[in-house]
Amino acid sequence: MVDVKGRWALITGASRGIGALAAVFMAEKGCNLILHSREKSHCDRIMSEVTALGAKAYAVSAPLNDTDAVKNMLDEIDTLGVDVDIVLNNAGMQIAYRTQYYDTPVSDYTESFLINTVSPAMICYHFLPKMTARGFGRIVNTTSGIRLEPEQAGYSASKAALDKITIDLGSKIQGTDVMINLTDPGWCRTDLGGSHAPNAPESAIPGVVVGAFVDDKRSGRYFGAQDYTGLSIEEAVAKAEMLGSPY
Repeated sequence: MVDVKGRWALITGASRGIGALAAVFMAEKGCNLILHSREKSHCDRIMSEVTALGAKAYAVSAPLNDTDAVKNMLDEIDTLGVDVDIVLNNAGMQIAYRTQYYDTPVSDYTESFLINTVSPAMICYHFLPKMTARGFGRIVNTTSGIRLEPEQAGYSASKAALDKITIDLGSKIQGTDVMINLTDPGWCRTDLGGSHAPNAPESAIPGVVVGAFVDDKRSGRYFGAQDYTGLSIEEAVAKAEMLGSPY
């Protein structure tokens, strides 16, 4: 199992929900953090929590529907003088639920793909070469289990595209100590999932971060977070390495 103590992780969408829970979990394991949100001030609370746990932390900001802002954020991270060994591409947006799905506007797709596909891909392309040069890295991209719901077509299609990017990139680094995999938190009671979701956000821990700790040099896999609810990270990693399979 990977020891993350002293390593640096970038977590997108870290100011609340599952991203914030992941940040606290990683800090408890000794990981230092770069916390992303739309505005730096949104990370003030979680910044206080993780630094109180002893982690070093920076806040960065970018609306993920603005590719120029994402590029500027990545440039800013490069100036911090730290090696980003772990990326948790947690942030995402469900644009709308269209009961009249034949009237789905084009903007559902363009906005969804910018936030859920293009920006995470930019982040992957930025850090993977650096990780490869150092010989170590973990990227975990957050997908969705939504299927057969044209009411959410923009969101589900953008996540399916991210799945494809993740699997294809994973094929190029298979067998190395740079790994890229997928996680699905499940339907949780977050701002995205809504108040009627069956699962508490806490149930996604440690499943959403298990891809940062696995150490079997296999990429392009899917880790359903609800399969790891209630496990220690050691138990979760053992299960993931035994059962993890291609998406």
